[in-house]
Amino acid sequence: MDTGVRRTHPEAVPEPQITPPAPDPITPAERFRQRLSRARGAFGESVAGIFSRGMTQEAWEALEESLISADVGVEATMELVEGLRERASAEGISTGEGALALLKEILRLELAVVDRTLHRRAEGASVWLVTGVNGTGKTTSIGKLAASSTAAGEKVVLVAADTFRAAAAEQLELWGQRSGARVIRHGEGADPAAVAFDGYQAARAAGADLVLVDTAGRLQNKVALMEELGKVKRVLEREAGPCDEVLLVLDATTGQNGLAQAKAFMDTVDVTGVVLTKLDGTAKGGIVIGIQRQLGLPVKLVGLGESVDDLAEFDHDAFVDALFGQVTDGGRNDREDDLRRGNGRA
Repeated sequence: MDTGVRRTHPEAVPEPQITPPAPDPITPAERFRQRLSRARGAFGESVAGIFSRGMTQEAWEALEESLISADVGVEATMELVEGLRERASAEGISTGEGALALLKEILRLELAVVDRTLHRRAEGASVWLVTGVNGTGKTTSIGKLAASSTAAGEKVVLVAADTFRAAAAEQLELWGQRSGARVIRHGEGADPAAVAFDGYQAARAAGADLVLVDTAGRLQNKVALMEELGKVKRVLEREAGPCDEVLLVLDATTGQNGLAQAKAFMDTVDVTGVVLTKLDGTAKGGIVIGIQRQLGLPVKLVGLGESVDDLAEFDHDAFVDALFGQVTDGGRNDREDDLRRGNGRA
């Protein structure tokens, strides 16, 4: 039920640090690239000199090491490099610059083929179930989604189905106050599925556009808690039909450990996409590639900072540019074509 009472305990739950967005003269893609400066500094610098002495076996092995260090993953790295070597040979590319330009093209094409749409209903309230382990920025991401949606004129309902921690519901209340979204919550220890039920019913009655359901930050090895998550989803789908999105929030700084978490969640609920937080704070941006290759999941949203507008839709062109240390306005640099089709050949 909706308590109708705004309860806050600032000593227990620090208020979200929301910086009002200032007029931004640069494009979203350019802003995306700039925020990934740490990934650019690490990976871009490491690959820049790999082929400086030619396309030797040592150079290919060094490329493998760089990709693995960037958290692409061992299996994905081996497949990428093998495919790169085969295409470079077939296309007559014999310079390091040409090989790296080809690697950029391969990554662009691979990241471009998946559907990253955040699905909405044509009529009625869309339902997005959001899950993940504690500390990933799950509730904060929900708050930022609410803020951007209400700013766009939508009516949003936040559902505090994380009844395990009182602080989680309090944090969601704060985001509700700041975004103008309505918050539905029960008391601590209440049945999360019952909260989800009441939340959807309230959203439908109010004519809401979007329902964001926060679930308990659970460890994937806690069987009972994972079963509870499945129950929340079943209750929602019984009332509302299939969830429009089931978003798994992962912390980019956890690297390959995050992939192990994701696999366990995928066994419990049909995850539709990933919200990758703290991407601006890691030197291992290759985790995006690992998520797609190893899990078959699209990264749909990325966290690029602390401000309320720092949750952005994933831009694959901007990501590849940033990963290789390239800042341009148009996504793909014409130099890639030049290198591959002419200057990159012996």
